[in-house]
Amino acid sequence: MTTLLPIPRAASAAIVLTLLGCGSATVGSVGKPAMGKWVGPVVRTPDGGQLRTTIYYGPWQCSAAFLSRCESKCAAQGHALMGCMWLADIKGDWQGRYLFMPAEAGGRLAITHCCCDYPKVADGQWRRNTWQSARESFRRKWSSEFGEWPKTNGGENWAGHHIFDLAHGGAPTAAGNVIPVPGDVHKVLTNEYPACYAPGGKWLAPGPERPYAD
Repeated sequence: MTTLLPIPRAASAAIVLTLLGCGSATVGSVGKPAMGKWVGPVVRTPDGGQLRTTIYYGPWQCSAAFLSRCESKCAAQGHALMGCMWLADIKGDWQGRYLFMPAEAGGRLAITHCCCDYPKVADGQWRRNTWQSARESFRRKWSSEFGEWPKTNGGENWAGHHIFDLAHGGAPTAAGNVIPVPGDVHKVLTNEYPACYAPGGKWLAPGPERPYAD
């Protein structure tokens, strides 16, 4: 997976339940705490329920299963896999009523990026300028779905991290390609992306299926 599948404010219980089938296997992990964490506000869903979103931040090495998926994806595009980064885990917790009874549901979605041997694009500056021009409106739209865009204690907005990086062709304003990331984590991600695209690096080696603890 290379894109974020958002849980919109308008999501129903059924949509939240579908995350159980595509999330990461991190429940019950005994690993180290995540590098960063964001806990969103509770938002109402049209069915009268409540949804809270939590994001746990890596990066972690991809599991063997994620590496296999990336290898297939790269091959289908005529490229070789150089590495895979597990960037974050998104957890959704829903509470409401189902068949007139109190109910709870939830799941997790792993956010990964496949570093295929894509060439660097020639319009990288245009992509960066496009993001700079659109980021305020992007944050407002994101906030309407998840609650206020995260900020530092000093009131500064968190960075918007492009899952599929702009230098290799990532879409600058696609809703599924940007997640808010705290500054220290963003620096780590930025520094590790070149290593993910380099041959023989650690990002081509499989990591654990449960890389962090809640």
